[in-house]
Amino acid sequence: MTTAFNLAGLLDESAEKYPRREAIVCTATGSRLEFAQLRSAANQVANLLVSRGVQKGDKVALSCVNIPAFSIVYWGALKAGATVVPLNVLFKEREVAYHLDDSGAKAYFCFQGTAELPIGREGHAGFTRAEACEHFFMITADPSADSPIDGTETLAQATKDMAPEFECADTDEDDTAVILYTSGTTGQPKGAELRHSNMRDNALAGADIFGLDAERPDTFLCVLPLFHSFGQTVIQNAAVAYGGSVVMLPRFEGGSALRLMRSEGITFFAGVPTMYWGLIGALKEAGDELGPQNLERLRVAVSGGSALPAEVHREFEERFGMTILEGYGLSETSPVASFSVWGEKTRVGSIGKPIPGVEMKLIDPDSWNEVDPGDDDAVGEIAVRGHNVMKGYHGRPEATVQAIRNGWFRTGDLGRRDEDGWYYIVDRAKDMIIRGGYNVYPREVEEVLMTHPDVSLAAVVGVAHETHGEEVKAFVIRDAGATITEDALVVWAKGQMAAYKYPRQVAFVDRLPMNATGKILKRELT
Repeated sequence: MTTAFNLAGLLDESAEKYPRREAIVCTATGSRLEFAQLRSAANQVANLLVSRGVQKGDKVALSCVNIPAFSIVYWGALKAGATVVPLNVLFKEREVAYHLDDSGAKAYFCFQGTAELPIGREGHAGFTRAEACEHFFMITADPSADSPIDGTETLAQATKDMAPEFECADTDEDDTAVILYTSGTTGQPKGAELRHSNMRDNALAGADIFGLDAERPDTFLCVLPLFHSFGQTVIQNAAVAYGGSVVMLPRFEGGSALRLMRSEGITFFAGVPTMYWGLIGALKEAGDELGPQNLERLRVAVSGGSALPAEVHREFEERFGMTILEGYGLSETSPVASFSVWGEKTRVGSIGKPIPGVEMKLIDPDSWNEVDPGDDDAVGEIAVRGHNVMKGYHGRPEATVQAIRNGWFRTGDLGRRDEDGWYYIVDRAKDMIIRGGYNVYPREVEEVLMTHPDVSLAAVVGVAHETHGEEVKAFVIRDAGATITEDALVVWAKGQMAAYKYPRQVAFVDRLPMNATGKILKRELT
């Protein structure tokens, strides 16, 4: 038996209870929207979509940076009963066309972007190549401006005559609310279909995980891209569910983030490890001006997306006086599957315990059998079951069967579990290096390298080798003023770890390639 529920009901409920509370703040656009205003704007989008023939279950694609328009279109599409398909703003024409075609999107909202990042130009070019997508709306930086592409309609123009009232469409909690595309590191990207109930329950889990309370609303700094599941659920949707305020930053930069934390009284920060690395670097550079004494309202700092290096963990706690709560999840799990237990002492390096309503176990990747649960040293692939697991991959039943069995979703991540039930990521199964028959986990090597005083950040990959199959290679960003040489770092590493683990090759770089969410793109390192 299923139950009627629309994720957009979270917005309607908060708009009824807290109409005058600030829902969104965006200094980049000079916007401050109260909940009542956010709902009215979303209602106009819903009326627009219905007027253009968008029906329940149709797909609405969205390419937009962290500005209010993202949330307005997101909630408006849901209100109309449509499924939202957020797209990475870095996509080029070909990639946009693929995602529009693969999802079967009927309408597409696209931010114009900038000269350096022409999102609108690439998006419109992709739209013209998509066979089934019927409607294109340009989101302009200035709502009063015309579209930079002749013949295209702007969001503001399309909604100006639309009524600000709309009765939320009846959807079932098992209907698909959002399709989030995976990174596509192997083969073409796949769209994870997430139910209204998946997204709702993951957002509402914030009460148990972080102590969110509508009577004591938090102010969230949104630096994670909203087209990604982490920012969408943990920041946007959780804030709406608990009457909090989202302060949007379109592009992460450590100094800007610290200034917003201070000026807007941020209480909740979430980021990926490279963002914490950026905050620490900005604090070192700025000194007392942006010091932690100016961030006294910050009560929660959470990390996800990839493993948080222990050195970053330690230095953030030392400089900011608070511990980062590390969590774990994937697009296919809405995304949160586990988190460090709020209020308990954090175990550095652990992704915590499964959140309420979710189970985790370690399995043998080949047989799906659970590895010995009593062995603290046993390594297995992490599998997840619970209210957060996706419906399946859109249009790919065979891929769905390969990924989900008896409700258990296999993550592709290798982990271990301690005697108290806390989980630890060992590495991505696909990132594991096999050197001369020995398994080398890049994260372990990275952690060791980052304990060297001259090393700021490290990424370790396997490169082809004639006799060993793969060799261990480290790409390293040094601290400012560091003098160590590449050969000297190899010698140092040799004294710190087993002979098969230490990197025989080290390359110093000024930057590491990252995607839009701040994850290091190891596939681009050779």
